[in-house]
Amino acid sequence: MATTVNPPVAKKRLSFFERYLSVWVGLCMAAGVVLGRSFPELTGRLRAMEFDHSQINIPIAVLIWLMIYPMMLKIDFSSILGVRRRPKGILITLFVNWVVKPFSMAFFAWLFFRHLLVPWIGPAQADQYIAGCIILAAAPCTAMVFVWSYLTDGDPAYTLVQVALNDLLMLILFAPIVRLLVAGASGLEVPFQVLLYSVIVFIVIPLALASLSRVVLIRWKGIVWFENYYLKAFHPVAIIALLTTLVFIFAFQADNILAKPLHIALIALPILLQVYFNASLAYGLMRLFKVPFSVAAPGALIGASNFFELAAATAITLYGPESGAALATVVGVLVEVPVMLSVVAFCNRTRHWFSSEVPQAAGS
Repeated sequence: MATTVNPPVAKKRLSFFERYLSVWVGLCMAAGVVLGRSFPELTGRLRAMEFDHSQINIPIAVLIWLMIYPMMLKIDFSSILGVRRRPKGILITLFVNWVVKPFSMAFFAWLFFRHLLVPWIGPAQADQYIAGCIILAAAPCTAMVFVWSYLTDGDPAYTLVQVALNDLLMLILFAPIVRLLVAGASGLEVPFQVLLYSVIVFIVIPLALASLSRVVLIRWKGIVWFENYYLKAFHPVAIIALLTTLVFIFAFQADNILAKPLHIALIALPILLQVYFNASLAYGLMRLFKVPFSVAAPGALIGASNFFELAAATAITLYGPESGAALATVVGVLVEVPVMLSVVAFCNRTRHWFSSEVPQAAGS
């Protein structure tokens, strides 16, 4: 059967905030470093604010909730039931995210930090950077995937299903995968109780609150009010929370960043390799199994991007805000937007590789 060329689609653009996210990240990095170096006592107090015996930083936890809750509000878990009619795309996405991605990242991090880059970073920092990269890769992206899907004219309903299933699997797989791979590749101890606290605080609680809010508010006020007013009201809150989180993380990391600028570039190397490897694998499998472009492109982007907010919070909880592991997750934030935009551009240029399909509901 001949491949059908998709008709040209209107060029889509990011919002002002999303288009310049790398700029905002850079400004937050500068502001955080200035805060950390100019007000060390204030930064120390913020860093010391933790839930009792949990090692979870309270300011970071509150900000993460303010980011994750609006993301989770968008997810309609009932849509998962309809995916059985078009299972190939979701199966490939789940395979890349949970069977390939964490393990490939563990391998690349081990190769670079234990062997190729160890003369520049040293063995102690190597273990920390390996742990941070693994934590980053074990958390599939949620919110920004909707932006990347929009830019590739992806099927929004199917993208929603892919994100929803990844979120559900994170509840079960994130903690054991992180513990297994970090202990195996870096040799660092991963306190399972602390990791479990992270899953409960940063995934279970906001997911439960968002699911309950969605059901109750839609029944009370209707879907139109929920999407046009309630969801939109949280958009600026989530943006402010994201930027404030970055300021705090960079403030906690100020000494690390100023003392090791070369390390930031070196940490980016395995992260970039892993992103392009997993995006290519997912995209290639989608083409091999004749998945439509509207599903293939978002699937490749989900396979490449990370839930960096959760990763940073988990690394801080496990090893502290000034740790190398936390720094590695921060580097993931720095490379996320430009790298993902390059993947979006590649997908759009190769749209003709796939059959044409009008985006439809996931269950149709």
